Amino acid sequence: MGERWCAAVLRVLVLQAAWALAGGQVRYSVAEEAKAGTVVGRLAQDLGLEAGEAEARRLRLVAQGRRASVEVSGASGALLVSSRLDREELCGKSAPCALRLEVLLERPLRVFHVELEVTDINDNAPIFPAARKNLSLSENSPPGFRFPLEGASDADIGANAQLSYSLSPSEYFSLDLQKSNERNIEPELVLTKPLDRETIPVHRLVLTASDGGRPSLSGTMELVISVLDTNDNAPQFNQSVYKVQMPESAAVGTLVTRVNATDADEGINSEVTFTVTNLIPPSGKDVISINPNTGEIHLTGSLDFEEVSIYDFRIEAKDKGTPPLSGHCKVVLEVLDVNDNAPEVRVTSLSVPVAEDASVGTVVALLSVSDRDSGENGRVRCWVWPASPFGLEATFAGSYSLVLREALDRERVSEYEVEVRAEDGGAPALRASRGLRVPVSDVNDNAPAFAQAVYTVLARENNAAGAELARLWARDPDEAGNGRVSYSVWEGGAGGGGWRAASSYVSVDAESGRLWALRPLDYEELQVLQFEVRAVDAGEPPLCGNATVQLFVLDENDNAPALLPPAGGGGGGRGLGVGHVVAKIRAVDADSGYNAWLRYELWEPRGKGPFRVGLYSGEVSTARALDEADGPRQRLLIVVRDHGEPARSATATLSVSLVEAAEAAAAAAAGSSSSSSSSVSRSALGVELGPGAASAATNVWLVVAICAVSSLFLLAVVLYGASRWAPRAAVLSGPGPTTLVCASEVGSWSYSQRHSRSLCVADGAAKSDLMVFSPNFPPPPPGPTPKDTQPEPSALLDTVSGNTLLVSHP
Repeated sequence: MGERWCAAVLRVLVLQAAWALAGGQVRYSVAEEAKAGTVVGRLAQDLGLEAGEAEARRLRLVAQGRRASVEVSGASGALLVSSRLDREELCGKSAPCALRLEVLLERPLRVFHVELEVTDINDNAPIFPAARKNLSLSENSPPGFRFPLEGASDADIGANAQLSYSLSPSEYFSLDLQKSNERNIEPELVLTKPLDRETIPVHRLVLTASDGGRPSLSGTMELVISVLDTNDNAPQFNQSVYKVQMPESAAVGTLVTRVNATDADEGINSEVTFTVTNLIPPSGKDVISINPNTGEIHLTGSLDFEEVSIYDFRIEAKDKGTPPLSGHCKVVLEVLDVNDNAPEVRVTSLSVPVAEDASVGTVVALLSVSDRDSGENGRVRCWVWPASPFGLEATFAGSYSLVLREALDRERVSEYEVEVRAEDGGAPALRASRGLRVPVSDVNDNAPAFAQAVYTVLARENNAAGAELARLWARDPDEAGNGRVSYSVWEGGAGGGGWRAASSYVSVDAESGRLWALRPLDYEELQVLQFEVRAVDAGEPPLCGNATVQLFVLDENDNAPALLPPAGGGGGGRGLGVGHVVAKIRAVDADSGYNAWLRYELWEPRGKGPFRVGLYSGEVSTARALDEADGPRQRLLIVVRDHGEPARSATATLSVSLVEAAEAAAAAAAGSSSSSSSSVSRSALGVELGPGAASAATNVWLVVAICAVSSLFLLAVVLYGASRWAPRAAVLSGPGPTTLVCASEVGSWSYSQRHSRSLCVADGAAKSDLMVFSPNFPPPPPGPTPKDTQPEPSALLDTVSGNTLLVSHP
C-alpha cells in the first residue's frame, strides 16, 4: 500500500516537472528574513536533471545587475538563500513581491526562468513621524477643543500593516479615531476638561499605534501639552545670597558663578534678563560681567588680592511680561590670595669700600625685604650667598643689616660679589635676590718681599761702567702707594783689601730694581762683593724688605805671568847624572784659576840638549849626563805661558856655566866661608838668569833673594798664626769645601778661585807640585746664611798679603 502511494506521488512530481519544463518556468516561495543557507527549492531536480548532472553541466544563476540574495549549490543543484532577504527593501509596499531569476545550463546551452516570491512577515513596527510632539494650549481653551494628530506608518503589508491607536489615561484629554479611507485612520486629541496651568502646567501623554500582525508590534509618540498662563508671577532666585571664593590667579573669562531665577509664568512672561546693580567697590565693573540671558557671571579683568579682597554686588532678574516683574539677589565674591608676588629686596644704605682691616661686626649695608602676599605666602626668610665673610642680622620686621663675619684680606680677595637671597613660604616658594658688589680697600699690611733671600750675581771683570748686572724685583701685594716699591743699596762689606762701600761699585735703580755697575770691576782688586738691597713701599707707615746680593767677579786673562828670581840647584861636575836640578824658574800670574795656571816650555835649544824644564814645576834639570862635548856655557830660552784665552806669556833666558869638579869644590868651600847667610850651596854649574854671563854680583844678589824669600815665608807663618786669633772680616768666598789636587808634570788641573794661597812643598826630591783649589762659585745656600756662621777655612787656605808663590827648593 505504501509503495503504491509513493509511486503515485512520484508520478505527480514527474508530471509537474514535465509541465514546468514544457512551460519553461519554475516558481518558488520563501519568507523574508530567511537565514542564509535555507533551501528554497531543488532546482536541478525540478529541471529534470539527473544526480551529478547539475555540476557536470554547470548549472548557475545569471547575474541580474543587483546583488542576488540566492545562489545555486554546485554539488546538489538546490536553490539556497545566500544573504538577507528584506521584502520591504526589495519591493516596498508592492504586493506580491516576486523576483525573476535566469538559470543557465551548459552542454548543451539552455536558459530557464525561475520566479521567486518573497512573502511578508511582521518584522516592522509602526513608526510615528516624531518621537515627541509639543502642543501648547491656553488655560482658557474650552472643552471639546480638538488637535489633529499625525498617524503612524508600517512598512509591512496586509494584516501586518493594519494599525490601531490608544492614548494613555488622562482626565483632561481623550482620543477620537477618524477613518479617512478604508485603510487609513487619523487620530484626534480632544480636550475633555478645562485646563488649569497653576495645577498642571504640562500634560504628558503617550499615543500608541499597534499593527495586526502575530505577534503584534507597536510604536509610541509622546505628547507634551504645555498650558499657557498670564503674567501673574515675578522671577524668583533659588538663593538670596551667592557666596563665591576664587583665587586671584583665575584667568580672564573664568566662570564665577551662575545665578538662577525662575518665573512661574509661561512664554514671554517667564523670560528673564539679568543685570548687575550696587557694585562695591565701583572698580568691580571692570572685573566682572553677567550674561543677561543665562545669568552666568564671568571675569572680565584680573583679580588682585593685594588691591581688592572682596567684591559685593546685587543681581536683578526681570521678566518680559506686561507689566514686567523683577526679583533680586546678592553675590559676594571673596578673592583668595595666591603666591604671585616674589619677595622684594631693596638696599637702603651701602657703605663701600670696606677696609681690609675692618673689625668683625662692621655694618656694610642696610636692606629692606618685603612681600605683598599675605599669610605664609608673605612670610620671608633671607640669607647671604656665599655665606662668608658676610652675614645678615635682622634689626626689625623686614629690615636687615649686612655685617662682616670674618676678617678680610684684600690681597686674597679684592672684591666680593655678595647675593642677598629671599624666599617666601608659598607653595611653590618664590625667590628673589639682590646682588651687591663690595670692594675691599687696601691698607699697608704687606711688606715688599723679594723672590729670593740671597741673589748670586756673576760679573766679568773689566766690564763697562753702567752695564746692567741684574734685575731685582720685590713683590708687594698691596695696591697703589702701598704696593709701590722703591729700591736702594744698603751698605755692606766687600772682599779684597778690607771693607769697601758697596755703593762705590754698584747702584740700583729706585723704581725698576735694575742693578748696574758704577765702574769697571777688577778681579785682582775685588773678588766678592756682598751687600743688601732694601725694598721700601710708599705706605703709611712704610714697610720694607731686604735681600742679600752676592756679586762674584769673574776673572779674565788680563795679566801676563811675572818672573821671579830662579832658585839655584845642587852642585856637581861634568859627570852629573840625569835628573839633577840645576835651577828652578819661578813665575806668578795675578789672574786666577785657569788664567793663572802656568806651564814652562824650553824653546832653545831645541832637540837633544843636555837640559830640560818641568812642564808645570819650572825645574831645570839635566836631561842626560854632562860630558866634555858640551860647551862651557849653555844658554836656555824658557817661555812661561798661562792657560787663558787668549794665552799670555813671559820669556826667561837662563845661562848655565859648566866648570870642573875640583873648581866646584873650591868654590863651594869659599862660598861657605865667605857667606854664612846662604842656605843653599852653589852648584858646580854656574847659573845666570839674563842675557849676560854669570858674575859674582849676580850670585850675591841671588843669595839675597833667597834670604828674602825665606824671610817672607817666616812672615807668612807669623801672619797665619795671628789671623787664627784675630776677628775675621766679611766672608768673601763661598762656603764650598776645599779640594786638594796633586798635579804632576803631565798634570791635571782644577779651576781655581782667585785667592792667593800658600803652596807648601815638602823637603826632598819631590817630582810633583801640590796645588790647592776650591770651587770658584759654590751654589747659593737654600736660605740666607749669616756672616758670622760661615765655616772657617782651612789653615792651608788662609789669605796672605801679596801674590808671591813661595817654593822651597829641594
